[in-house]
This record gives sequence, structure tokens and C-alpha cells, in this order.
Amino acid sequence: MTYVATLKKKYSEEIIPALKKEFSYSSVMQVPKLKKIVINQGVGQAVADKKLIDMAQAELSLIAGQKAILTYSKKDISNFKLRKKMPIGVKVTLRRDKMYEFLERLIAVALPRIRDFKGIESKLDGRGNYTLGISEHIIFPEIDIDKINKILGLEITFVTSANNDEEAYALLKEFGLPFKNIKKN
Repeated sequence: MTYVATLKKKYSEEIIPALKKEFSYSSVMQVPKLKKIVINQGVGQAVADKKLIDMAQAELSLIAGQKAILTYSKKDISNFKLRKKMPIGVKVTLRRDKMYEFLERLIAVALPRIRDFKGIESKLDGRGNYTLGISEHIIFPEIDIDKINKILGLEITFVTSANNDEEAYALLKEFGLPFKNIKKN
């Protein structure tokens, strides 16, 4: 028997029928799905300290379970001592099973570890995508707090195939993302 991520199974068995009924889709193919999750971490201090970018890359690779790639500056900005093509961030794109496994860890383990957690904002981008900003990457259990020398924030972007925010919100809510307020249309 092959392993299937719990949320992937939940999507096919529970979420598809629920969304199909809620939005009265005629076909299963119309139901929005989660295409990918992009985790992005900007490391602006890497301009001064090159070791920070390597540590950020290693930590993000641990969190995602997949190797993170470096992102480079597009132009020179003298005020920030920034040169073109300098590494200033790391990112990783998760698809398929790794995406579902990361989403499950995020919902079940990482988000509840945030101090005074009351839910996440429900503001989507207008095209059915959602970006969640996390101010401390140490909420993930993969990170060993004793080995951290700088606490960094990160952004997690959920890219869906939804046509509008309402459908994407319903999809992410069904997956179990703990939104704090009810979306108003």
C-alpha cells in the first residue's frame, strides 16, 4: 500500500464534495485545488554577513523538507549597500505530497505554537491566492532553538486554482487553516 498524505485524502473524500455542493459546480474539475505552496524568506542582513544566507537556506530546507534555493537582487541599491545578483533571500516551492505534508504540519503543529495565537488574517489577493506572514521561524519543530543566532520571519503563499477570493477562502477553510474572522463579501 502506498502512502497518501492525510490532507490529500481529506481533499478528495471530503473537501471536493463539500465545495461542489456549496458552489454548485457541475463537474469535479471546477472545484478549486491547492496548486503549490511557496515559502519565502528575505534575509536583508545577508548583505553584511554572508553566513546568514547559508544558515537561512539550511533552516528553510529543514522546515520544508526540500532544498531551498537562493534568491538574488535584481539591481544595485547603494543606500542598502546592495549590488546586483547578491543573494538576499531563500525560497522553496512545494507541490503534490510534500505540499500536503507541509500544510498538515503548519496547521497541526506550527501555528498553535505561536504565542497568543487567535487565528490568521483572512485577506486574500483578489486572484484566489493567500499569503501568510510569520514573524518567527522558530515556531516550526524542525528548528533547534539552541542553534539559532538570528530569528527570521517568513512568508508562506498558498497558490490555488480558484477563480476568486470567495472560492479560495472556502477551500483553505476546509483544509483547516484557522482564520480569525468571517470573510465578508
